[in-house]
Amino acid sequence: MSTNTPETDENAQWLTQEAYDRLKAELEHLSGPGRQEIVDRIEAAREEGDLKENGGYHAAKEEQGKAEARIRYLTDLLENAYVGEAPADDGVVEPGMQVTAKIADNEMTFLFGNREIAGDSDLDVYSKDSPIGQAIDGAKEGDTLSYTAPNGKDIPVEIVSVKPFTG
Repeated sequence: MSTNTPETDENAQWLTQEAYDRLKAELEHLSGPGRQEIVDRIEAAREEGDLKENGGYHAAKEEQGKAEARIRYLTDLLENAYVGEAPADDGVVEPGMQVTAKIADNEMTFLFGNREIAGDSDLDVYSKDSPIGQAIDGAKEGDTLSYTAPNGKDIPVEIVSVKPFTG
């Protein structure tokens, strides 16, 4: 766990303690027993013979690539994570807040921050690096603003409510 804070490191991602613990356990599994399971499947498929037409071998190799990418992602995220309490309930949009906003006249509720915080929640997640995230970061309840969508259109946004995400 990093001692970074969002104020001192732009790369710091805020995580709840629960999300941090869950991701750390996933990383430990993927880089230990999970990695070995995949290696065993590759070896078993390799023993079946011709690798060109061996579907099991190619599937296991693809799974290995995805697992290794996830290991790299989790390692980086956890090394740069800021773990702490949810932000203050002050109506300001910041990572870790559940935001309700009217976006182009459609009201929607989403989590602002890293998708890993959401866990099993069905909430959509917008990062502070997304176009809408860049526009609303630091906004307050009642603020009206707009952001430029990838298609070039300006999309109006009204911040209806902002509260700490409780999972």
